[in-house]
Amino acid sequence: MTVTEPNFSAATTQPPATAVKPKSVISSDFETFLQMLTTQARYQDPLEPIDSSEYSAQLAQFSMVEQQVLSNDLLTALSAQLSGGGISQIASWIGMEARTSAPAEFNGTPITVLPTPAAGADRAELVTYNAQGAEVQRGLIPVSDEPVQWAGLSSTGAAFPSGNYSFKVESFKAGELINETEAATYSRITEARIEEGSTHLILAGGSKISTTDVTALREAD
Repeated sequence: MTVTEPNFSAATTQPPATAVKPKSVISSDFETFLQMLTTQARYQDPLEPIDSSEYSAQLAQFSMVEQQVLSNDLLTALSAQLSGGGISQIASWIGMEARTSAPAEFNGTPITVLPTPAAGADRAELVTYNAQGAEVQRGLIPVSDEPVQWAGLSSTGAAFPSGNYSFKVESFKAGELINETEAATYSRITEARIEEGSTHLILAGGSKISTTDVTALREAD
């Protein structure tokens, strides 16, 4: 199974190639405008020179038009993103497994947890929380970043109810808690949405995350 770092730039909607043309036209027109002003100043009547305030007014007017056109270009790009352009860029993510610290779905199959104990710790515990955020289990794990399997079984051997579970790693040194971090898992991506201008992913089990929450992607089993 190959694990790859996700390309986040793919989730960002890029404006179409034609969107840069107005900027080029503005730049060209601005240079022409400056040349015209220079020529006008060069051949002005020395006895009746042009008032410098006229230059300032013309420059300010052209600058306002330039900013308005650029603003329209940005609004057009935003409109394209809201209409679904961002989703098309990450369509290939759907069906893959994303590495995140979001709650993972448990349906009887063990969950692979990726812990990150603190440096210098001499003991680490994996703490499990249910969908309501209540602690349901904790246990010792190796003080390393090697994956561990959470079987979803209680101390009596009974399986925990199906649902979403999240994990944290508590690191201890000389009996004292020195760090607490969220542990990552891999979950399958089932859907992509655009909400409030941002692209979000829906994981198996219903957890919603941002594309920036994904630290790695891999093919689903």
